[in-house]
Parts: sequence; C-alpha cells; structure tokens
Amino acid sequence: MPKILVIDDSSAIRGELRGLLEAHGFEVIEADNGEQGLEQVAQQKPDLVISDLNMPGMDGLTMCAHIKAQGHVVPVFMLTTQTSPELKAKAKDCGVVAWIVKPHREDTLLRGIRKVLGLPAEGGAAG
Repeated sequence: MPKILVIDDSSAIRGELRGLLEAHGFEVIEADNGEQGLEQVAQQKPDLVISDLNMPGMDGLTMCAHIKAQGHVVPVFMLTTQTSPELKAKAKDCGVVAWIVKPHREDTLLRGIRKVLGLPAEGGAAG
C-alpha cells in the first residue's frame, strides 16, 4: 500500500485528504508544518508528499528544498491558491512534480497520484 505524507497547517484539509486517500487504498501520515514534514520524510519514507505551499515557519518550497538537499527522492505535490509562474519554476527546481490549485478536484488529484506512483487507473474509466 503506497504511503502518502500530507503536510498542511489546516487540520480540516489534512482530514479531507486523509479521508479521500484512505478511501482509495493509500496509507496516510500527516504533519502540520514543514519541520514535522521533514521529520516524517526521514522516519516514514513516504512514496509521495502532498504539501501546502503557505505554512507558518517553514513554507512548502523551503521544505521541498530541504528534502532534496538531504538526499530523499520523493515526488512532491504542492497545494496552493497561487499560480505564479515564478513560484511554479522554483517549485519544479526543488522537486515538485505537480502544482494543485485549491480547491482541488478529487479526480484530478487521484489521477495525478496514480500516474506519479505508476499505479493503474482506478475504476476502468476511459480516459
């Protein structure tokens, strides 16, 4: 079962994502800030990270850069309300593989996760 780390300072968003991901067969671990996220990456070795961009303390891009600098190879999806090309370029440089704009579409998020993790599409839908 693939393990996904969800990092967001909003417990409501973490809970929403946990419910969605667990319903689709993923193991979910959580962190409520960038520092905790780094600890979870080192300890839990997730298959994928979904992180908020704007968090108190360490933001998502800084956390992502630290993950890369520490030698962890894990795809990162960045959740944000911001769509600036400059931010997207910085995010790509530090290992972000998907930029998910809030509010996210569940089907788009799940399809992206399955693609990045090399999992088959769910439900047999044509697409």
